[in-house]
Amino acid sequence: MNTFYGNGKLLISGEYAVLDGALALAVPTVYGQSLTVIPSAQAALHWTSMDDKGKVWFSAVLDTQTLAIKSTNNTKIAATLQRIIKAAKNSNPYFLKDSGATVITKLSFPRLWGLGSSSTLIYNIAQWAQVNAYQLLTQTFGGSGYDIACAQHNTPIYLQLKKGTPRVEKNTFSPAFKDRLFFVYLNKKQDSRAAIHNYRGRDFDKPMLVTQISDLSLKLTKATTLDTFAALLHQHEQILSEVLGIPTVKARLFPDYFGALKSLGGWGGDFVLATGDESTPNYFQSKGFATVIPFVDMVKPLPIG
Repeated sequence: MNTFYGNGKLLISGEYAVLDGALALAVPTVYGQSLTVIPSAQAALHWTSMDDKGKVWFSAVLDTQTLAIKSTNNTKIAATLQRIIKAAKNSNPYFLKDSGATVITKLSFPRLWGLGSSSTLIYNIAQWAQVNAYQLLTQTFGGSGYDIACAQHNTPIYLQLKKGTPRVEKNTFSPAFKDRLFFVYLNKKQDSRAAIHNYRGRDFDKPMLVTQISDLSLKLTKATTLDTFAALLHQHEQILSEVLGIPTVKARLFPDYFGALKSLGGWGGDFVLATGDESTPNYFQSKGFATVIPFVDMVKPLPIG
């Protein structure tokens, strides 16, 4: 029996622009997903996916030779799993060649949070199949790869695409004012593909955007005061708002909030980052947004030593 694990992810800066070569700042979360493999002599892949409450939300049985779906409780998800396994087998022909397995995946966060249920799955399957996780991502879901980088790194990372290849550099982003930072769930999972499609359809100065966002990513990690950090978040929001033709999350939902707010990932859902104080959770909860997680309870702490 083997167990693999991938960290969840949050993109602090660089959403959208990272796809065009901007430097992005991302952090791994304390939440993640495990994948346990129990080898079997049968030519079948018995798959069970469990949510953070231990409830089975997806199950399927695939023939390991033909990858035909023999049974499932969700045909669409089973087809996606089939596609991932097929891509892994194409990269490593010895993967599941003469045997089957029982696989159990377990999330430690609600699926709708958007912390990386798909990316942690890709990363875990890649480890199991002994293939390149970034290549497996490209062959299946696509994207910049920052989520794969977070899945495997236990520190914050910079990520930048160079000729389509992710370049990852670890950093020590852990602001002295992190007790004044909060992640707020907007009660809606964002469709990343739809968000990217909208971005691709916009007309803007791409080189300028890449330069501006890369500069902000660097400055965010070097900010020594909450006021400076908040100003940088505001600047990032204003730049992307103009590019996307979408109001900032603060203008749209929380115009009376005293702190800075920044969307994380595709605009319109998932989490936002808020600067604030002890009154911040009550503010958002009074607006109907019950999930407010302090930075220290969300972001994986830096390794000691």
